[in-house]
Amino acid sequence: MASVSLSELLQLSVAERIQLVEDLWDSVAAHPEQVETAPEQLAELEKRLAELDANPQGGESWDEVKARIFESL
Repeated sequence: MASVSLSELLQLSVAERIQLVEDLWDSVAAHPEQVETAPEQLAELEKRLAELDANPQGGESWDEVKARIFESL
């Protein structure tokens, strides 16, 4: 694999850099099983799931959240 320096990448146009980022992200997203989740993140997700199980009516729907956000703009 050829190595490219940051200074070389910064010489690309903005559109080319955006495309590069999109291509890199797509390559990561194609293999989600290779993305490690930190133990702290797993603990937080487990905590939130337990809270949801204990009180399933305690949150808001995505539509409610979205409407509240748009109202505040």
